[in-house]
Amino acid sequence: MVVAFFVAIGFGIVAPAIPLYATGDFHVGKTAAAAVISAFALMRIAFAFPAGRLIDSFGERLILATGIGIVAVSSALAGLAQTYWQLFVLRSAGGMGSAMFSISAMSVIVRMVPTSQRARAVGLWSGGFLLGGIAGPGLGGVVTNVSLRLPFFLYAGTLAVAGSVALVALRSTPLAEKGSAAASSRTTLRSALRQPAYRAAVMANFADAWASMGVRAALIPLFVLEVLHRSVIWTGVGFWCVAGINGLVLLPAGKFADRVGRRPVLIAGCALSGLAFVLLATWETLPGFLIAMGVLGLGSGLLDVAPGAVVGDIVEGRGGPVFAAYQMSSDVANVVGPIAAGALAEVSYGSAFGLTAGILGVAVVAGVAMPETKGLAESRAQVGDEVVNVLDTHRKPDQVTRDLQSGASHAGMGHATGVLDERLDPAE
Repeated sequence: MVVAFFVAIGFGIVAPAIPLYATGDFHVGKTAAAAVISAFALMRIAFAFPAGRLIDSFGERLILATGIGIVAVSSALAGLAQTYWQLFVLRSAGGMGSAMFSISAMSVIVRMVPTSQRARAVGLWSGGFLLGGIAGPGLGGVVTNVSLRLPFFLYAGTLAVAGSVALVALRSTPLAEKGSAAASSRTTLRSALRQPAYRAAVMANFADAWASMGVRAALIPLFVLEVLHRSVIWTGVGFWCVAGINGLVLLPAGKFADRVGRRPVLIAGCALSGLAFVLLATWETLPGFLIAMGVLGLGSGLLDVAPGAVVGDIVEGRGGPVFAAYQMSSDVANVVGPIAAGALAEVSYGSAFGLTAGILGVAVVAGVAMPETKGLAESRAQVGDEVVNVLDTHRKPDQVTRDLQSGASHAGMGHATGVLDERLDPAE
């Protein structure tokens, strides 16, 4: 949570300064200034799978700290940039480090927290980002008035705090280190994609990012100004409705998902977020806008909990590429969503909001089709216990094989293999 907060507050401080810095100090146009922002996002996408493979090879703790370090150093150097292209390259490098950090951090959280607390842990992690994301832009506006370069140095400072916390807090955690027992088993992306639950989680993550991060940020300010004919103050009020309700629902939603299941939370989150955009498309008044923003906050809060917990349930051992694909789905939505919805908004805002509601509707269908995943980890542990009991009977190896084939579920075979490796003598 501390890492998430300091990363988010630093990003919030620097985000308002980037286009102003590019146009003001280097005298480039709006397109070139926007390209600096896009370069960061595109490098996160391009480096997602390499980052996942690095996690499988070297462990989450090292990759997490390295990624934060890359973003910190590149940000500090960006504050010293003398040309536009230096700024462009340094922000691109920051995108690579950001991919390393975010994938490894999620991997640590969902693998180290017990299944019975996983959804709440994911919610608290999201809460750290939410708090930092709320506080950062306000501070960034103040700091930018002092200097366009100062936000980059402050961002580097907050990242240094985050990286130090990661190194210290994770130094004695076995799952975060290379060569741990947990590293012996891995979940491949191919095996994850064969599971409907993983596909539903990826679709929900894509739809949530498209709606909550992409379309909301790109179109809502214009919708309030051009359709509702209200000042930017009401845009801020709407965004506060989303953030406030989002924050309030994280822990209750996580508790429900841990006790009852991930599937109903995922379905409800997609349905409520879709309803919010239906309201925006059909009820073009200030009360309708505020109600829609509240509903969106509720839906996005549920989606900050359930999809990540589903991925954690599915992954057994390390699964860097699995987490990478999950993160990539939101990054792609953040890039494509505003462009596609913006093109439709040239015709009508109702069409853009309708498309967003349709994408969330597809995620609802995927959620309905998925099985519940909350009990997967418990099933693996139970299979492991059965393997130990079989081995303790000192039966012949061929009998052990027959017992495993008849009693072990597919979800537990990786765990069973790890137990066999530990308990069987090489000669046996």
